[in-house]
Formats: sequence, structure tokens, C-alpha cells
Amino acid sequence: MATQVHDVVVVGAGPAGSAAALNALRLRPDASVLLLDAAAFPRDKTCGDGVAAEVFDLLDGLGVAGIRELGPETPRLRLRTPSGRAVHRTAPRPNRVITRTVLDAALADAAVAAGADLRRHRVRSLEVRPDSVVLDGTIAARAVVGADGAHSVVRRALGPPAAPPEGTAVAIRGYAPLAAEPGTLDIAYAGAEFPAYAWSFPVAGGGANVGYGVFDRRGAGSRAALLERLAALLPGQQPDPATLRAHHLPLSVTPRFHPDGRVLLAGDAAAKVNPLTGEGIFDAVASGILAGRDALRGAAGGAAHRAAMARAFGRHHRHTGRLSRLAARPGFLDAAIGAADAHRTVFDCAVRLGLARGTVSPTALALVLGHLARGAVRGGVIRGGHRARRAALG
Repeated sequence: MATQVHDVVVVGAGPAGSAAALNALRLRPDASVLLLDAAAFPRDKTCGDGVAAEVFDLLDGLGVAGIRELGPETPRLRLRTPSGRAVHRTAPRPNRVITRTVLDAALADAAVAAGADLRRHRVRSLEVRPDSVVLDGTIAARAVVGADGAHSVVRRALGPPAAPPEGTAVAIRGYAPLAAEPGTLDIAYAGAEFPAYAWSFPVAGGGANVGYGVFDRRGAGSRAALLERLAALLPGQQPDPATLRAHHLPLSVTPRFHPDGRVLLAGDAAAKVNPLTGEGIFDAVASGILAGRDALRGAAGGAAHRAAMARAFGRHHRHTGRLSRLAARPGFLDAAIGAADAHRTVFDCAVRLGLARGTVSPTALALVLGHLARGAVRGGVIRGGHRARRAALG
């Protein structure tokens, strides 16, 4: 039986969970916040390791310093399509590449420094009671934040609807001894039936995080197939086999499950992965901040969190969802990359959409559609582009 009822228990000490703990303690320094994770830190986490500039703004708001210095600046971004269209520009603000081994340990340490009790514990069961939530029969809380990743135990315990295969990405990641180009986040789109791309992100020490992701589980194939596609798109950047890891990414195009009551979800557990890029760290930290605040409301936390998530992410999710479907069309993707190369406005809009919480601007979309109409594709796709414009701006 539980002998103490914590104000907040956070399950998962990655970016979402640590942000939740940090914000709860920022708002109520005397709160009892227990942070649980099945792993001991530092630990590896399958990810592209790219950290958007806007993430550091969120961490600054939590009073967390020194994270920027943990990885190299990558001021430039290159995007390439199968037909040869490309854009290579300096981003509006420099992003960074920080391995999750380093980043997650630093954020968990910051949460502990703020007053969280970090405990190694694998949660296996959850029981919602009228006055508390009990984990594994012994850990009680007035509210629980589930930030335990794509295969969240907390989420499953609540009985969510099953996610369709098109709502799940599959990716494989490893570390190569050489980067494609220092200072550049390099993304090469694949000409496949389902949306997919390979990436090469330079890490400290001169190597690179390289990987291949498919944005629809139906098109993933075997591990060998993923590696074959990676090698075709990034020749000469063979990853060390010992570093290869595959994982699933719950995309934000799936229904966002946010129940009422004392259990809240954040990060991958709440399907907070960008369907255009697979980026999840910004959404993890942003949703964790909201969850940490709303969890302090106890029984009213779930309803408050659902409303807050809709306000914070709703329009962004609508735009990225619609554009992710359009980006699966080679003609539209070529037009978008061509417009980004020709117009700074389009490039900056794409960066905000893919790495943070941006939305489609009418100007940027008009420029993309102009490239589409000037002969990039035939008339049938052009008509689809105009329908997309009306939908995106609605």
C-alpha cells in the first residue's frame, strides 16, 4: 500500500517527462514530484538528435541553462528530392545536434536539481481511484503524467483507440564516422510509394547521426530494406552496425487521445511527432510543459490539459497533416522545394512547420502553388493543389 501521495508522478524522464517535472516545480516549488524511468541515465534513445532552436526558448522559460552548449550548431539545412530539386540555406536560427544520451541526462539532472525525486522504476500497472492514481499498487499520486514514449504503458492502461498504420512512422538510426557536411542538417527524400527520407545530422566529434524513416508503417519493410534505402540515398555514410536501432514514431495525424481525470499524456505517449519531419523533441518539451502545469489541478487536470493541447497545437497539426499528404506527391514536393530554394519566405515557413509549431502562411503557399502551376506537374495535380490551398487556409 502507498504510504505517501505525491502531488505529481511523471512516468518517463525523457524531454517530455523532465519538462513536466520542471514546470510543475517552477509553478509550485513545494510540490512533491516523483519522476520515474525504467532506465538509468545516461542512456541511449533512438532519435535523429536534431534539436530545433525553439526548444532552447522553452528550456530558457523553465530556467534550464547550459543545454545549448552540449552539441554543435547546425545553421544550415539541405533538402533534396528524388528528381534532383534541392534547397540549401541557412535556417532562420541555428539548430543544434545533441545526442539523446547527453540531452536526456542533462534534462533529468535539471529536474532533480529543481526538486524532483528521480527513481529507476518500470511501471507495469495503473489504477485510477476517485482521489488518486496508483501505480503498481504502491505509488500514489494526485495526478500522473504519462511521458513514457511511443509504447506508453500509461496510455495503454487507459484503453485508447488503436492508431491506424498511416499514423505510425518506422525509422532506423545509426552513427556514421563522417558527416555529409559539417554545420548542415541534410535530408534526402525517397521516391517511394509512401513518404520517406534519409537524414544525416553532424554530431560532436565529426561523425553523423544517419537514418531512414518511412511515414507510414505499411511501407516500412524489413530492417534490411530500410538499410538498403539508406545506403542508396546517403552513399559513403555507412552507419556502425553496433549503433543501429529501429523504432516507431506515433505521428500527430492520429487522433490525439487526452482523457479527463487525473492522468495526462505528453510527448510520444500523446502522439506528438511531426508527420512532415519526424521531429518530436520540440513537441515533447512543449507538451510536457503544459502537462506539468495542468497536473497540479489534480482531478481537473485531464480536461484542462486536453483544452490546452488543442489551443497550443491544433492549428499546427491541421496544417502539417494536410501538407504531409500533399508532400507524398512527387510533383508537389518538387514544387515546394523549388519554391523554398527561390524564396526565403517559403524556406523559413517550411523550417517552422517541420521543426517547431509553425503554420502555413498564405504567401508561402501561394508561391509553392505558383511553382506547381508553371509546369512542375500536370493539370490534375494542380487542381489538387488549389484544393489544398483552400483547406490549409480554412
